[in-house]
Amino acid sequence: MPANHDNLADDEEAGTLPPDDLAEPAPDARESRTDADGMDVVETPLEVEADGLEHLRIDIRRALPGRRLDKYLSGRLGKSFSRTSLQNYIREGNVTVNSRTVKPSYIIRTSDSIDMMLPPVRPHEIPAEPIPLDVVYEDDDLLAINKQANLIVHPARGNWTGTLVNGLAHYFKLRWRDISELPTSGEAFRPGIVHRLDRDTTGIMLVAKSELALWRLGKQFEHRQVHKTYTAIVHGLVRLDEDVIDMPIGRHPKIREKYAVHRLTGQPYPATTKPAVTRYKVLRRLERVGLSNAGFTLVELYPQTGRTHQLRVHMSYLGHPIIGDKMYGGGPLYRSQLMGHPEVAEGPLITRQALHAHTIEFRHPRTQERMHLEAAWPADFTETLAELDRLHEMRR
Repeated sequence: MPANHDNLADDEEAGTLPPDDLAEPAPDARESRTDADGMDVVETPLEVEADGLEHLRIDIRRALPGRRLDKYLSGRLGKSFSRTSLQNYIREGNVTVNSRTVKPSYIIRTSDSIDMMLPPVRPHEIPAEPIPLDVVYEDDDLLAINKQANLIVHPARGNWTGTLVNGLAHYFKLRWRDISELPTSGEAFRPGIVHRLDRDTTGIMLVAKSELALWRLGKQFEHRQVHKTYTAIVHGLVRLDEDVIDMPIGRHPKIREKYAVHRLTGQPYPATTKPAVTRYKVLRRLERVGLSNAGFTLVELYPQTGRTHQLRVHMSYLGHPIIGDKMYGGGPLYRSQLMGHPEVAEGPLITRQALHAHTIEFRHPRTQERMHLEAAWPADFTETLAELDRLHEMRR
């Protein structure tokens, strides 16, 4: 994944049918060959399932040493499926070896039988959809957008339409340019995408319009030369005015969609962790809001690394989850809760995570000029903060 971003996977689970329901193909459907990886295999395409999943069996006649399952399938299937998506299919049991669920790191052996239940390969054309885009800046090399909430960045399994990229296809079509002309790092459905934001995180995003921009912006993210400032409203009163959260993050040990801090207990952690560092600064504390004893804090967040869900996970770890972030303990905020009726959910203030990518600083990929771009707070963020201020004044 690119650096300095939070990204939420919105994939849906793909179901599988029991082996007894799989139809065997005619004998002439089997193909024996030596593949590009040098392994002697027999490939057997089986009947497409009722839900559209394609079933393929690969019998390994002769394996080469040290070939990981995920790397082998990624090389074999080319650009049809990313390595990350293949790893997810393996973990979900949609790719099995000898009828058993294995890890993506499984080493393939002679006589193994690999069964795959994969969604059909989607065409590389991206439908243009008139999704509104708030353009902050544009030139021949890049486009900066203030992304709205409830918008996935690019098409992926389970979400092939209704994404930012579909909106970009429409935007460029109106300007006599096809989105296929945008540069890509090998992912057909991510033209021009340099970094991403979660579905419900709003704010500034860069899109590369030239190969030069994709390369140089990508390098700036890789070397942590892009500086982003996020604004968030969190539950509770953050004690320190400024601090640094330096805690590694890995996949949640029990919930596939979530991530979690590794608390450095000295015990083995069931998932791979990566260093994650977030600096924060308190902008405002609101104590005893309305008729409740609830308190809230407006904070600025400066990610020093770019792990998935990093800011959300770190603030939750600190004991101050972001308002509206149901996944990490925040939950939606209602006016009735603040008026002394916590059992009632009336007058919603904000129902998605109150997290906004406010500014971004980087060097222009062509001119090398230092750029500073800002994205205005969205209406639900502004209105929530204004209402918290108003209810806070009631108690003063």
